[in-house]
Amino acid sequence: MSKQWGGRFEGKTDDLMEALGESVSFDARLAPWDIRASIAHARMLGSQAIIAKGDANKIIKGLRAIAADVAKDRIQWDPALEDIHTNIEAALVARIGDAGKRLHTGRSRNDQIATDVRLWERDQIDAVIGQLRDLQAALVAFAEKHRGVIIPGFTHLQHAQPVLLAHHFLAYFEMFERDRQRFVQLRKRMNVLPLGSAAMAGVPYPLDRRQVARELEFDTISANSMDAVSDRDHVIEFCSNAAIVMMHLSRLCEELILWSSQEFAFIEIGDAFTTGSSIMPQKKNPDVAELVRGKTGRVYGDLNALLTLMKGLPLTYNRDLQEDKEPVFDASDTLQLCLTVTARMIPTIRIDETRMAEAVREGFMEATDLADALAVKGMPFREAHGIIGRIVLYCTKKRKRLTDLTLEEFKTFSPLFDQSIVDGLAPRAIVSRRNIPGGTAPRRVAAAIRRAKRSLEK
Repeated sequence: MSKQWGGRFEGKTDDLMEALGESVSFDARLAPWDIRASIAHARMLGSQAIIAKGDANKIIKGLRAIAADVAKDRIQWDPALEDIHTNIEAALVARIGDAGKRLHTGRSRNDQIATDVRLWERDQIDAVIGQLRDLQAALVAFAEKHRGVIIPGFTHLQHAQPVLLAHHFLAYFEMFERDRQRFVQLRKRMNVLPLGSAAMAGVPYPLDRRQVARELEFDTISANSMDAVSDRDHVIEFCSNAAIVMMHLSRLCEELILWSSQEFAFIEIGDAFTTGSSIMPQKKNPDVAELVRGKTGRVYGDLNALLTLMKGLPLTYNRDLQEDKEPVFDASDTLQLCLTVTARMIPTIRIDETRMAEAVREGFMEATDLADALAVKGMPFREAHGIIGRIVLYCTKKRKRLTDLTLEEFKTFSPLFDQSIVDGLAPRAIVSRRNIPGGTAPRRVAAAIRRAKRSLEK
């Protein structure tokens, strides 16, 4: 390790130890947030007369210059200095001299990194919330565009009941709405300032932690210094939320993959989000959907890595915590890429209404409505269920659809059948009867679209 920190050591650190311990190769991305927190800390040190105001002003000016160089990629990070904090402090001292050495008064790298990660994470949460909203907007627009289209609804991947295509896509809107709310709640829960906790016990200086919290836009300050430097719950929760979003994305992409196969042939995904084959000229592969599905496992791995990392750590800071950043960085990057690409892919999807209409006629999806019709006429539903099952068996043997049967054929199974029941087997009639809150009736779906739009406008 670097001997930056005083005279306790005489011997040189082993090269492999330096390679093992350096983190600037991945935590350099925290530089803008580290500098922002350091500026707030320096300003507070000056206003509290813990250091001279002149030194505080020099520090702030120097840090702003370093921030400008970081933005222009002009900084050469030195792995020998271990981490982003030490690199920035060394750059500051090189620019302004001994005044730069006073910046670290009243803080530790333990509460410094805890603050940096929260600042970074807060911005990622804001970005994810926006990307979820964009994806939801794409789903609503798709649903509204195709609001009159009927498709088979599935259970066990078997034809179940007809539903509106819009209703199907709005189901994903609801999933991503829950995801959005989870990130909104996480943002509030994690917006707590740890800076001022120092290594683990607080400091003997008269820090004004609330001044720093106000400048950095934290809602409050941490209540326990030991918890503050060792807490990574918010990082785990970020990855947990990300894993749930990826699970929802994967479910959506799985259906798009199935629906674009020749066996379904419901949709065709736009050229910009599909690829060809190196050997089979006819192929159009749904690669983007498959990649999103595949990357879901990667984000699950990030979450599992953090849970495993934390499960055996005693209070307070342990060097193991250096391993918290790469998983959450990867989860954030992967999630945001997948959200963005999926939102862009949805509008390119073209549907085959003819094929969907053909599929709606398959699989005896009128069966439940026939049972319900008999139940309305007074027959116990379980008895009606059995009768319709026998009718389906009859149709299977005769290679007929339910809609092919005459009223006379229906009456051989029950005298309760009449022409109104037979006439009510059209898919649109079946869909329209589901006119309850949350149902697939056109009126209810139109209301759901309006409600979704209002939610996105908030």
